[in-house]
Amino acid sequence: MPSIRDDLACPDAYPEPPNALVSVVETHISWVFLTADSAFKVKRPVDFGFLDFRTLEARLGACEAELRLNARLAPGVYRGLVPVRRRPDGRHVFGEGKEGKEGKEGKAAERADCEPVDWAVHMVRLTDERRADRMLLSRALGLAEIDRLAEHLAAFHASCGTDAKAAAYGSPDAIAASVEENFAQVGAALERYVSPAEAAELRRIPREILTTRRSVFERRAASGRVRDGHGDLRLEHVYFEDDGPPKVIDCIEFNERFRFGDVCSDIAFLSMDLAHFGSVDLAERLLAQYARAANDYDLYELVDFYEGYRAFVRGKIAHFCASDHALPTSTRQAAAAQARGYFLLALSAERRALLTPQVVCVGGIIAAGKSTLADALAYEMSAPVVDADRTRKDMIGVRATEAVRDGAWSGAYDPAFTELVYTEVLRRARVALASGRPVILDASFRSMRFRAAARALAREMGAPFCFLECQVPMDVVRARLALRAKGQSVSDGRLDVLDDFVKRFEPVTELLDSEHLVIDTRAGLEAELSRVRARVSTWPRGLVA
Repeated sequence: MPSIRDDLACPDAYPEPPNALVSVVETHISWVFLTADSAFKVKRPVDFGFLDFRTLEARLGACEAELRLNARLAPGVYRGLVPVRRRPDGRHVFGEGKEGKEGKEGKAAERADCEPVDWAVHMVRLTDERRADRMLLSRALGLAEIDRLAEHLAAFHASCGTDAKAAAYGSPDAIAASVEENFAQVGAALERYVSPAEAAELRRIPREILTTRRSVFERRAASGRVRDGHGDLRLEHVYFEDDGPPKVIDCIEFNERFRFGDVCSDIAFLSMDLAHFGSVDLAERLLAQYARAANDYDLYELVDFYEGYRAFVRGKIAHFCASDHALPTSTRQAAAAQARGYFLLALSAERRALLTPQVVCVGGIIAAGKSTLADALAYEMSAPVVDADRTRKDMIGVRATEAVRDGAWSGAYDPAFTELVYTEVLRRARVALASGRPVILDASFRSMRFRAAARALAREMGAPFCFLECQVPMDVVRARLALRAKGQSVSDGRLDVLDDFVKRFEPVTELLDSEHLVIDTRAGLEAELSRVRARVSTWPRGLVA
C-alpha cells in the first residue's frame, strides 16, 4: 500500500471533495485524514506484536470494533465505515459509506465498481481548540472541566461490564505479563533515553510493587473494579464541545487486554498525562474528584503504580515512532525527546509528593458550611475530600443525592451505624495518607470521640492535624436549611432535626489552640482561606512534575 497515504490526502479522493486542503495526522497505527468537518481514519498495515493489522480482514474488524466501542463515550461522533477503493488508474479513493450513495451518478458509480482494498472509520471532526490538551496549554482547562470529566468517567466505569473474564485481566500475573512485554518491546533501547542505573530502576519498581502489593491487586479484581473501560484515556482524546458531558474518543479496539483493566489504570492514564503537561495540581484534582464520585478511595493504593505503567507505555510508543524510518526525521526526533520525558516520568511515579501529608477535618453543626469550605480547600491542597454524607449513602447503597428520610437518630442515622460510617471515613482517609497525600475529612465531628479518632489517625500516620470548625448564627443555618429543602442535596440535614442535633454537639474543648480554628462561612471564603493557609500546607498552582 505504498501510495494510499498520499492518494487519500488529495481532495479529489473524497466522494464530496473538500473545499480546503486535507491535513494528515500520522500515528504508529493509523493515518487520519482531516477535512473541515470530517475525519477519516485508516489503519496502517503494521505489526507491533500487541496488534497485527497486516490483513484487510484484521483492519476491517478493528474498524467495526472502533465504531461499536466508542459509541459509549462519544455518541454521535462516529458516523460509520467508508470503503477505500483503487480506481482503474491505480489511485486510491474513498468510496461511499454504508449509508449508501451508490445511486448517485458520476464518480460515485465509478467508485462502486471496485471491491474495497481497505476501510476507514468516518468521524465528525471535533473542534481542535476544545481538545483537552490544547485547552490546558491555552489555560482554558480548569476545575469545572476536570470535575465534569471525573464525574463523567466515574459514571462510565460504573456502567461498564465486569465479570470473571474481566477480573482475570486485573490479576497481578496478567498485569506482570503486560509489564514484562513492555520491557521486552523496548529492550536495550531503553538506555538510549535514560542512564543504565535509571533503566534498571524502571524495571525494578513495578516488579517489586507487583510482588509486595499482590493482595491489593487481587482485592481490586475481586471487588469488581476491573472493567471493560477505555484503555487509552489521554487528554488529546477528550473534547469539551459544550456544557454537556465531554466527548472521549479513540478507546482501545484492537486488543481486549489493553482495554479491560482496573478503573484505576484508566483514570491514571489521564492523571499521568496532566502531570506530563506540568499540571500536577489538576492531576490530583482529577483523582480526588473521581475517588469521591466513584466511592473508590482505594485507588490511591495503586494509582502511583499505574501512572508509572502508563508513562512507560507512552514512552514505548514514542520509541516506536522514533525508530520508524518511514516517518519524517523531524517527527522521529520529537518522538525520541518524548520517549525520554515519559520514561523519566515513569521513574518519578513512586516518588513522594512535595506536599507533606496532613489531616484536615472540617466539622460543625448542620448547614454550617462544612462542605463548601472543604471543597474550596480541596483545590488549595490538591487533596481528596472524604465526606460522611457520601460515605453513608454508599454504605447503604443509594445515590449521593437521594434523600434518606429515616427518623432522627434511627435507620441510616442510628448511632451504631454512624460509628461504622466514621470508621469507614477514617479507613478511606488512611489509604490516601499512606499514598503520601493530604486528606480532608468533611463530617460534623459532633462528638469528642470522633474528633479524637481523626487526631489519632494523623498521629499514627505522622501527619499534622487541624480541625476547622464552621460556625454561623442559627438564623443563617435555618435559612440555608429552608433553601436546601427545595432542591437535591447530598446532606440529609433538615430543620426538624436541627435543634436536637445542636444539643448533642459536644463543644470543642479538648484540642490545642494550634489544632483548632473557627471559621465563619457567612460571607465569601477568601478571607477565611487566608487564615487556613497559615495553618495547613497548600500547593502552588500549576506545580510542575
